[in-house]
Amino acid sequence: MRVIGVTGGVGAGKSMVLEILEKEYGARLLPADEIGRELTEPGGACFAPVAGLFGEALVRADGRLDRGALAGLVFENREALERLNGIVHPAVRREIEDRLRRGEEEEGGEADAKERPAVIESAILFEAGYEDICSETWYVYAPEEMRIRRLTESRGYSRSRCLKVMENQMGEKELRRRASAVIENDGGRERTEEQIKALLAGRKKR
Repeated sequence: MRVIGVTGGVGAGKSMVLEILEKEYGARLLPADEIGRELTEPGGACFAPVAGLFGEALVRADGRLDRGALAGLVFENREALERLNGIVHPAVRREIEDRLRRGEEEEGGEADAKERPAVIESAILFEAGYEDICSETWYVYAPEEMRIRRLTESRGYSRSRCLKVMENQMGEKELRRRASAVIENDGGRERTEEQIKALLAGRKKR
């Protein structure tokens, strides 16, 4: 199975890359953050450990975690963030590996299915060690000012919050060094589509 890891800084446009891969190439998407949210829902593998670590005050009246309060707690507290990640990240990786395995079992005999890539998306792809289970890794790049503009428009982030989040992520130089390929996502959608098409076609030729 072809497993592509997609990463990039906040606001780089990873979501558009995933949308193109899914809609135009039938990719099976495995977004780590989304899976993490599923696992921290009541009954999920991470719900009880997270609630136990941070206290019942973070559990809302409806029985779900107060994600806003949790985000505020770990935003300025690196130790708390590391403890949270120590619970969630290993569980997310296990779930991703399980889904990849199930996908291979379900689609193993279908020729068309074998052409569809599985895509693991994570802003901490390398920090979490996902490259070990990827055939290749793509770094989605966009200039810092463009990312800030996107975040202020789409999420309502202040400039200072954007910069704070960016500071906590792996830098561009290291991402370019470690990735198999770079998608320059600083132009229009058509340019991004062309780069994705070329990357997929290049792999098939090999």
